Amino acid sequence: MGQGVAMTKWVYSFGGGRAEGRADMRRLLGGKGANLAEMASLGLPVPPGFTITTEVCAYFYAHDRSYPPGLREEVAAALAAVEELTGMRFGDPQRPLLVSVRSGAPVSMPGMMDTVLNLGLNDETVEGLARASGDRRFAYDSYRRFIQMYGDVVLGVDHYLFEDALEELKRERGCRFDTELDAIALERLVATYKEIVHKARGEPFPQDPQEQLWGAIAAVFASWMVPRAVTYRRLHDISSDMGTAVNVQAMVFGNMGDDCATGVAFTRNPSTGAREYYGEFLINAQGEDVVAGIRTPHPLTEAMARANGRPGTSMEVLMPETFAELARVFERLERHYRDMQDVEFTVQKKKLYLLQTRTGKRTAQAALRIAVEMAHEGLISREEAILRVDPASLDQLLHPTLDPRAQHEVIARGLPASPGAVSGRVVFDADSAEKRAQMGEPVILVRIETSPDDIHGMHAARGILTSRGGMTSHAAVVARGMGKPCVCGAADIAISYAERQFTAGRQVVREGDVITIDGGTGHVMLGEVPTVEPQLSAEFATLMEWADGVRRLRVRTNAETAPDARTAVRFGAEGIGLCRTEHMFFQEDRIVAMREMILADDAQGRRRALAKILPMQRQDFVELFEIMEDRPVTIRLLDPPLHEFLPFEEEEIVAVARSAGVDPKVLRRRLAELEEANPMLGLRGCRLGIVYPEIYEMQARAIFEAVLEVRERRGRAPVPEVMIPLVATARELELVRERIDAVAAAVREERGTSFDYLVGTMIELPRAALRADEIAAHAAFFSFGTNDLTQMTLGLSRDDAGKFLDAYLKAGIFERDPFQTLDRAGVGELVRMAASRGRAARPGLKLGICGEHGGDPASIAFCEEVGLDYVSCSPWRVPIARLAAAQAALRRQRACRPEAVSTS
Repeated sequence: MGQGVAMTKWVYSFGGGRAEGRADMRRLLGGKGANLAEMASLGLPVPPGFTITTEVCAYFYAHDRSYPPGLREEVAAALAAVEELTGMRFGDPQRPLLVSVRSGAPVSMPGMMDTVLNLGLNDETVEGLARASGDRRFAYDSYRRFIQMYGDVVLGVDHYLFEDALEELKRERGCRFDTELDAIALERLVATYKEIVHKARGEPFPQDPQEQLWGAIAAVFASWMVPRAVTYRRLHDISSDMGTAVNVQAMVFGNMGDDCATGVAFTRNPSTGAREYYGEFLINAQGEDVVAGIRTPHPLTEAMARANGRPGTSMEVLMPETFAELARVFERLERHYRDMQDVEFTVQKKKLYLLQTRTGKRTAQAALRIAVEMAHEGLISREEAILRVDPASLDQLLHPTLDPRAQHEVIARGLPASPGAVSGRVVFDADSAEKRAQMGEPVILVRIETSPDDIHGMHAARGILTSRGGMTSHAAVVARGMGKPCVCGAADIAISYAERQFTAGRQVVREGDVITIDGGTGHVMLGEVPTVEPQLSAEFATLMEWADGVRRLRVRTNAETAPDARTAVRFGAEGIGLCRTEHMFFQEDRIVAMREMILADDAQGRRRALAKILPMQRQDFVELFEIMEDRPVTIRLLDPPLHEFLPFEEEEIVAVARSAGVDPKVLRRRLAELEEANPMLGLRGCRLGIVYPEIYEMQARAIFEAVLEVRERRGRAPVPEVMIPLVATARELELVRERIDAVAAAVREERGTSFDYLVGTMIELPRAALRADEIAAHAAFFSFGTNDLTQMTLGLSRDDAGKFLDAYLKAGIFERDPFQTLDRAGVGELVRMAASRGRAARPGLKLGICGEHGGDPASIAFCEEVGLDYVSCSPWRVPIARLAAAQAALRRQRACRPEAVSTS
């Protein structure tokens, strides 16, 4: 955000078929302001208004929350233009202009920022509104809403005080809904609300419309840095530098009677991606009523109404002409923006107004379907379709669903707000959700309705259940964005925060009890219900095929078990980039022999123990080679220190000693000998192979004998890639390689046949990266072990960094968690250097990455940039890596095109 003052335009107007802004000015006007300007220019029915730019937000924070010179004059001029277009005047007791004040960041942050409606009302203008509209009830309904919103958002008065007063009045009047309160009751409520403000603030509710306006503008800018907004940005990697714009817009009213309404709609189904209108509306209401979940809204289309068991309640039936006009607008918006739109609208006396359009948030399933179908429809290209889907969101598709054969007891039903089935212990507040999740407990956050203040608990929970709200409520939108299963509007349940329980009929569910929710059906079930693996859609296969056609990076998997290898192949893995052989030694049938080897006094004793492991290790490799068929398999020889295979608890020491036939004293002595001050930097990796060469010799023999066994079965031999871990010097690799080559020669001679193999190393020490040219002389491939390389480079223990990492992220020391996203400036520079030096010394050197970063989209983009050959990640992240690799290749191609180079 720029902070210059001279000749800067701070305010952009829109309305009356004209606008000073455009859709491509999101950075300056925010997404909402840019789209309002664009819709106004298209001649769509947009109430007039103006946008205060994000540059004012920058100035606001850089100058002790003050405004730049000239801003007030520009706002006054823009407000006068709105008065001219509407024929009303701001603060006029006869024909008062009322406005809404909304935030609008360049990136959509639903529910994260604050909104004020009906601004400009006071004790005088409310009477003018009553006379002008001929509806006193409507006027006072608008006024009480304004006091509550302004009191909460601007003045910091607890909104529950207003809610309690409203509920008390409804009980007293015998009303179920606020729409049943008459004008006299609402006048009384306004007086009560003003008393609440006066008591909480020590001063009366502000009556000057100009004071109200500037108070609301300041509140929007201030809300950019409130904890819930900061948390949302951190969770979604949104820069805090971009700031928010402020949108001031003439009010239109959906609460003037039964020919008025307000609603939120999507041009396609945001849960499934189906090409059908999807949304909700409320008659005689204002927009906040829909998204806040205060009243359960009606479905937009009759198809939705029938599906929800409420035929005849849709907008399509109740307001057919307006619905038809809205449908035409949807088609026009989608063709113009070439993407699914999320539209907010109001109907005032049968006249339709558009309050906002933005690219609609959607589930991964919907994103896939929309991208593929829009490409088939010719709206976008295949390349655009690939770039439209967030790779990380594919994780949503890989969550389990309920096992259809499993018995389950449905205790309540709600709306299917975000797909996926999940079980967990019930918690009733966000703090408890976060605390229990940190202790490793799966939890379901159960709320009457969620608010932006619940964001940290929603992030920690495995699923979300609310008793109020619809498919476009805060809970639904945020859960879909997070990929969390969510059931909203489960009116069958009655929640008591005080008693920490909810009831569904006669069933009482207390905090800590286990429930299961299915966000695909809206069902709530008692206890833990078994789940099954997801079935991937045809659109998934299509998009992956398109992605595979453009990506350069190959995608392998980290796997050492048959189930993991099969899963990875099913998800499109092109090989194994990391088989951690130590995981195989922990299995029950071989840990005894492994411990026997560790306890042996000499090499002969170790070889006897290893001979017991050899056939089991060989069978491991046979199984992996057969599953992977002709795909490459990289096998890392034993890496962790030997003490990890021994027990530490006294009871276990005695049991293991008895099993091994030795005195427990022998085991304790061996434990003392193996104890290290810093095991990560001790006797591990290639150092084990040098000090105890018989270990690597056994593993090499198992690999090569497995190659020949598979060739006998299949007629073709795999070409294994033998990887030496923790190499720091070329001599280490040279020594270990000589041992491996000797074993290969012995197996060839014994079997009278030949086979191929590769020997390479992990680059996980800074020195190895610096001396990559020397190491490359003995290596056919490098695989960057970025987990350890990150620890070694930053001097951070991955196990201990969690104690202070959050503070580092908040302080801006790290932009992202370096164990999730590669540190480009430090670790990345070492990778770049090693790749360059290695290939300079050995052209054709194969390069890959096998740390956790291999499944992170941002890190994959770096791998594309550096020119690695492959990434390797967990089986469940293979689809994410395939798509991320394709996007990285497309963006690199676009950046290299002459027209993509900026001339500014």
